[in-house]
Amino acid sequence: MANIYKILRLGTLIKSKRIRLFGIWMLHMAGKRYIGIFFDPVLACNFRCKMCYFSDEKWRKIFRGAFHYDDIRLIAKALFHRALKLQIGCGAEPTLHKDLTKIIALGKQYKIPYISLTTNGNLLTKEHLTEAIKAGLNEITLSTHGLTRETYEYLMTNGSFDRFLQLLADIVELKKQYADFKLRINYTINNDNMDELAKIWDIAGEGMDILQLRPVQKIGETEYTDFDLTDIHKKYDAVIAPLIRECRRRNIVCLAPAKENIAIIKENKDYDDNLEQAAYCYISPRSCWQDGFDFRTDTFESFAKAHHLGRRLLSGVFGKHSRKSVVNAVRKMNYNITGANR
Repeated sequence: MANIYKILRLGTLIKSKRIRLFGIWMLHMAGKRYIGIFFDPVLACNFRCKMCYFSDEKWRKIFRGAFHYDDIRLIAKALFHRALKLQIGCGAEPTLHKDLTKIIALGKQYKIPYISLTTNGNLLTKEHLTEAIKAGLNEITLSTHGLTRETYEYLMTNGSFDRFLQLLADIVELKKQYADFKLRINYTINNDNMDELAKIWDIAGEGMDILQLRPVQKIGETEYTDFDLTDIHKKYDAVIAPLIRECRRRNIVCLAPAKENIAIIKENKDYDDNLEQAAYCYISPRSCWQDGFDFRTDTFESFAKAHHLGRRLLSGVFGKHSRKSVVNAVRKMNYNITGANR
């Protein structure tokens, strides 16, 4: 199993974006794996989290659809052999797809080094998770927006805090049998749940391998409206910094923005999307990888050749880098990665 976080951390240590892009070009030309596939097999969710666009009824009517498994097999044949990582679940709830375990097994069949599942977890039983691990799942990422029943069930509408706690207990038991299986907690910080972060060790400390701390950002129309980061910045040294230190002490990988990144998030002028475009592959029932790519007729190689992808990567190394707007830059906050050598 690849240490994906060590790879990511090594990437962040290379400060020159041109050098990093040149490395991707070399991997591309050598026919090696370098893309990260972020896969939403179904566009639906059983929750209506207040900070998520699924809390918007109009969005839910548009953001919908599901892949048939036959199409997923074609996607796997076209792209999985170039994937360094497969993340199942990005903007929706993947456990709603009936073929979830088969998708994981496909990733294993194509020898993807790291397969993760991002989920709210409320539909997962111990039996389901055991099947997923046996199929090749390396990591489960549990999204949570609160560490007390009141906050969790307020921010994660339709969610059950008891179910969340039971799943954490199931994971602890499964890790005794599957020692390499990883638990990642993604915690979206806002002004209503920040002060609960100290409870993370009592709630999830026993089985947690990775912790990501994500300051709230406005992505679409949501029921939640407080996106002010002022207090989060002010409390950084008292709340976030101690968590980072404790993760380091416990040898837990921690992904968290630096304090100064929170302070300047509204004016990120140096954001460059060449690197993301090169290695990022998003797939959902509404889109697949790049514009014009048809997974039914194209392969990664045929599309790359027809669209001169190698040449475009190399021109990105030596040419002028593009910049996104401030709005999109906000969505791509930089994270420091600590404790990634485990």
